Amino acid sequence: MTSISSAPLAPLLINGEWLRPAGLETTPVFNPSTGETLASAPVSTGAEVEAAVSAAQAAFPAWSETPAVDRARVLFRYRELLLHHFEELAALLSREHGKTRGEARGDLQRGIEVVEYATGIPTLLFGDTLEHVARGIDCETLRQPLGVCAGITPFNFPAMVPLWMFPIALACGNTFVLKPSEKVPLTAVRIVELLAAAGLPKGVLNLVHGGHGCVDALLTHPQVRAISFVGSTAVARRIYETGTRHGKRVQAAGGAKNFIVVMPDADVAKTVEGVMGAAFGCAGERCMAGSTVLIVGDAAKRILPDLIAAARAIRIGRTDCDAQPDMGPVISAAHRERVLSLIAQGQQQGARILADGRGARVAESPGGFFLGATIVAPADPVENILMREEVFGPVLSAIEVPDLPAALEVANRSRYGNGASIFTRSGAAAREFKHRIKAGMVGINVGVPAAMAPFPFSGWGDSFHGDLHVQGREGVYFNTQQKVVTSRWFAEGEGDIWRK
Repeated sequence: MTSISSAPLAPLLINGEWLRPAGLETTPVFNPSTGETLASAPVSTGAEVEAAVSAAQAAFPAWSETPAVDRARVLFRYRELLLHHFEELAALLSREHGKTRGEARGDLQRGIEVVEYATGIPTLLFGDTLEHVARGIDCETLRQPLGVCAGITPFNFPAMVPLWMFPIALACGNTFVLKPSEKVPLTAVRIVELLAAAGLPKGVLNLVHGGHGCVDALLTHPQVRAISFVGSTAVARRIYETGTRHGKRVQAAGGAKNFIVVMPDADVAKTVEGVMGAAFGCAGERCMAGSTVLIVGDAAKRILPDLIAAARAIRIGRTDCDAQPDMGPVISAAHRERVLSLIAQGQQQGARILADGRGARVAESPGGFFLGATIVAPADPVENILMREEVFGPVLSAIEVPDLPAALEVANRSRYGNGASIFTRSGAAAREFKHRIKAGMVGINVGVPAAMAPFPFSGWGDSFHGDLHVQGREGVYFNTQQKVVTSRWFAEGEGDIWRK
């Protein structure tokens, strides 16, 4: 059976019905490997957003009263469907995003792990009790759902980021409106279609598309209780400020500048492998990209030549075919130009190019949005634009520093605080690093220290606006409100039943 995601115009899902958008405005969805248009993403009208929220609000009473075990059973069935259609989903994701097939599988797998976590909701919703908190009085806490929640997701992880959000929200008893990136709507349509096939009642999850207007409608709608967002820092800040001003809970994950410290005692082969994956995996288009390597002391002589050689050896190519490259294209021609502009500005500010991927071409696909792996050495480790701004592309800045305190000083000047890693054999260095680095997720001999499903995706600084992060128990806490019940009982004709 042909899936709804194969339609040339991405549809809406409102109250269980797949609908053709009413508005005429659309944006193209590209195959980044070729530059060809795959489909169009509509811009939902205000009336369509209103209908989606109203459907979610109407579905909330029955869904919130559905036993947690029954909600979990829907997610168990959903997990099986995601696994059954795994390769189909990975191919779709790769085609509309440009990730390699392996990266697409990883994107999807990480999302499925959140679904698996959410199936444990009957135990995750446990409250606390204390008998005899005072004479004759017991106290307990209950976790109850909020109502309508909304998710606004970016282009770089078309499956994982939506799956960070709605499985936990739904498991907790909320209803949901999803607004995926207009650059990659097809994967979102397909994973929502499979959730409907798993038996989710109508209206519990609704799907809309669009840009600023659609987002603003969700941010200001009085029936939307919570907003989850992942994207750039500037937008995350606006989402947080607007949403909280309208009385909503908000978790808004922004950009990052992640540092990898390489100590002189680091294992060369494992370090090069880790840094290459962190810097150039997913063409650098991820908020956990290891975009800056701080090489301590004599490590430069041992590591830097191998890093340069490895970057030059990375094969770029089309990801929509059987023969897979090491790295695919970036998301769009406009984004490629942005990355190239940042490299040029960095050069003007004194950065040296150690490995230059700007001239990379794929002969069989001249229209693709390709950019090769690039390593730069900024002269100023703090003020160069490549050190200050999130490039979000296959660009690694390499800085030599004399010792670990100097590395920590450079890293801790950043306004971001998503992730940071150290490669070393020294327990003392690793302990010092994890204690003093100002980042929410820390890796020790791990290039990309992204938290797995049971743990929060815990950005700091300008990498996150809010109090409770996605994933793990914080995700459950974000999607519920706590009620404290204090009780005292009396026996008829005897008064207080508590034995004096």
